[in-house]
Amino acid sequence: MSSEPITDPKVVRPYGDTTGDGMIQLSFTLPLPAGKRGEGAALQLAGKMGVDPAMVVHARPIGDGHTFYVVYGRVNHLVEPAKVVVAERDYPLLSPKDVNTAIRDRLRRKMVVVGACIGTDAHTVGIDAILNLKGIAGEKGLEYYRELRVVNLGAQVAVADLVQAAADEHADAVLVSQVVTQRDAHLHNVKAMSAAFREAFPAARRPLLVAGGPRFDELMTGELGVDRIFGRGTTPREVASYLAHSLAHTVRSRP
Repeated sequence: MSSEPITDPKVVRPYGDTTGDGMIQLSFTLPLPAGKRGEGAALQLAGKMGVDPAMVVHARPIGDGHTFYVVYGRVNHLVEPAKVVVAERDYPLLSPKDVNTAIRDRLRRKMVVVGACIGTDAHTVGIDAILNLKGIAGEKGLEYYRELRVVNLGAQVAVADLVQAAADEHADAVLVSQVVTQRDAHLHNVKAMSAAFREAFPAARRPLLVAGGPRFDELMTGELGVDRIFGRGTTPREVASYLAHSLAHTVRSRP
């Protein structure tokens, strides 16, 4: 196959050693012991995925009868960027000052944000990076915004307890982080959370429901029953800007 670069901006091909050569790298685990048969199985799998030719560049036993593989090889597929569907940011990215001004002008009070990791998820790094004053990547967390009152419930919070806390705090928004994804636990947990809030709150008083985590598809808001999903790499400023933007469209009543 020719490795001439693809010059048409309407299509792109994976890049490995030289532009447009179609080379990719895959990693996966097979329930086979390390050895030639296992490597052969890894190559067979890669071939069925359209990687041809392929080579095993790394194989490491990771347990009794299991081996982790890295395979490198070429694919013939092209990608058409214009046909890629993603969730574009549909609101302006505001400075902390502008976020505070928007909240003060529209609510005339502080906006209450309750955050938690629900279910058995004990990974608080993500939710803490968004909520805590320290923040991440040079950006202060939501606690830095003077017009936001942040209640961080921490990890392994039951859905029922989250709903009760949101009611007690008169939350305007609920932020849920999910990192544990085995057997789609993050999806099941968020669906259960959404259903619980819709049962517990009248539509006019339900807080904004926001889910975040590295394995979420940002296009699944409708399926999961939330107002917004934030994926990997989200910053506190993006979340704060979204919360301020949401006020222009929906101001939930309070008792």
